[in-house]
Amino acid sequence: MLLSVIRKNKSLEAKRNPAFDTNRFAKFMIYFMVAYWAAILLLLGVLLPPLFEEVSPAMEPYHIMNQGLIYILLADFLLRTMAQPAISNEVKPYLLLPIKKKKLISTFLLQHGISSYNFFWFFMFVPFAFITIIKFYGFGGMFLYLLGIWLLMVMNTYWFSLCKMLFNEHPLWILLPILFYLGLGAAEFLLKSHPISIFTMNFAEGYIQGNILTFILTIAAILLLFWINYVVQKKILYDEISKVKDTKIKHVSEYKFLDRYGLVGEYMRLELKLVLRNKTAKTQFFMGFFIMIAFSCALAFTDVYDGEAMQAFLFIYNFCILGLMTLGNTMSFEGNYIDGLMSRKESIYILLRAKYYIALLFLLIPFAVMMLPVTQDKVSILAPFAYMMLSGGFIFALLLQTAVYNSRTLPLNANITKGNRSTSKMQQLISAGAFGLPIMLDTLLALPFGRMAAYWIEFTIGLAFIITHRYWIKNIYKRLMKRKYKNMESFRATR
Repeated sequence: MLLSVIRKNKSLEAKRNPAFDTNRFAKFMIYFMVAYWAAILLLLGVLLPPLFEEVSPAMEPYHIMNQGLIYILLADFLLRTMAQPAISNEVKPYLLLPIKKKKLISTFLLQHGISSYNFFWFFMFVPFAFITIIKFYGFGGMFLYLLGIWLLMVMNTYWFSLCKMLFNEHPLWILLPILFYLGLGAAEFLLKSHPISIFTMNFAEGYIQGNILTFILTIAAILLLFWINYVVQKKILYDEISKVKDTKIKHVSEYKFLDRYGLVGEYMRLELKLVLRNKTAKTQFFMGFFIMIAFSCALAFTDVYDGEAMQAFLFIYNFCILGLMTLGNTMSFEGNYIDGLMSRKESIYILLRAKYYIALLFLLIPFAVMMLPVTQDKVSILAPFAYMMLSGGFIFALLLQTAVYNSRTLPLNANITKGNRSTSKMQQLISAGAFGLPIMLDTLLALPFGRMAAYWIEFTIGLAFIITHRYWIKNIYKRLMKRKYKNMESFRATR
C-alpha cells in the first residue's frame, strides 16, 4: 500500500517537474557506466584463461588466478572507497524511530553483506570459472568456487567498513589498511617462497574441492569482522549521540599570503580553511591523499602495475582523487551558510573560481608524488605533466558541474548522526564521468597515435580548459543561479 502511494506521488511529480527527466537520464548514464565496466570484466573473464595458459603452460589458469586473489581483493577495497558509503552515514534517518540502535546497526551490517555489489566481480569470475574449472570439477566445483569468491567479497565488505569507520574517527587509522597491505606485499615479494600467493592458491583450491574447513574459516572471518564492526559502530554511535568529544580550539595559520589577491584571495582562504580545518572535509581530503601515496609507491617500487593501461589508470586516479574529494562536493559544505553567500552579487562566481584555483594548487601534491615512478624509469617524464594538465582542465571542469546540481547540505564536523550524505543521480553521474571519461579518452588516443602523442594531446586539451576557465566557470555560475531558490530550499531542508 505504502509503496503504491510512493510510486503514484513520484509519477505525478515527474509530470509536474521536468527535473525528473534529468534524474532519469543521470540514472540511465550510471547504469551505462556500470554496464561498461561489467563488459570489461566479462571480456577479461573470457580472455584471461588462454593468456594464462600461454604464460604458464605447467599450471592451470585457475591456479594463476587464485594466486592473484589478493590483488583483486585490494582492487575491490579501493573501488569501495567510491562506491560504498560508511554504515554510520545511513543510520541517521532511523534514529528518531522507535527502533533499538542495536537492531539498526545489525540490519545495516547485514544489508552490506548481502549487497548486490558483492556480485560485481562475478562478471569476470563466472566466465573464467566456466572455461577453466567446469571441465575438471563439473558444475558442482564451479558453484563452490563462486560461492567461496562471494564469501571473500562479503569479508572484504566488512573489512572495508571497519577501516572506513575508524578512518572517519581519526585520519591516522588510514595506516591500518596501508600497513596491512604493505605487510602482505613485503611477505610476498621479499620472501622467495611467495607465501601469500601460494596460500591464496591453495585456499581457493579448497573452495573448488568443497573443503569444509576452508568454508568454515572464511565464515568465521566474516563473523569476526561483523562482530568487530558491530562493537565499534555501537561505541562510535553512542559517543556521537552523547557528544562525548569536544572540539579543541588551537592556533592555525591565517594564510596571509592570499591577501594580495583581493576578494578571490579571501574565498581561497575560506576554501583552505574548509578543507584543512573541518573534520568531514579534512577526512575526505586525507583519505584521497593516503590512497594516492599508496598507489604511487606501488607503481614506483613494484612490478604489479607495469602495464601501460594500468599505469595510465593509476596516473589519472592519483591526479583526480583530490579533486573528486573536494570539487565533487562543491556547494554541499557551503549549504551550511548558503544564505550569506547568496547575499552578495557574484559571490558564488568568485567562490567557484577560488575553489578551482585551490584545486589546481593541490595538483602540485600528486605531481610531486608521481615523480617517484619517473625516477624509477617506469614512465616518461612527460606523463605527469600531461595527466596534471588533463586533470586541472578537463576533469576539474567536469567536477565543477556538480555545483549546479548539488543541493544537499553536508556536515562540516559530524559524520554520523548530523549529516545527510546522500547524493543526487546527476552528482553521481558527473563524478563517475569525471573519472571514467579520461580513462576512455586516454585509451582511445593511445591506440591509434601512440603513448607519447596521447600525452601531448591530453596536455593540449587540459591547457585549453585551464586558459578558458573563466568562461566555463561563468557558464556554471549562470546555470546555478537559475536554480538558486530550489537549491537553497533543499540546502535548508537538509541541514
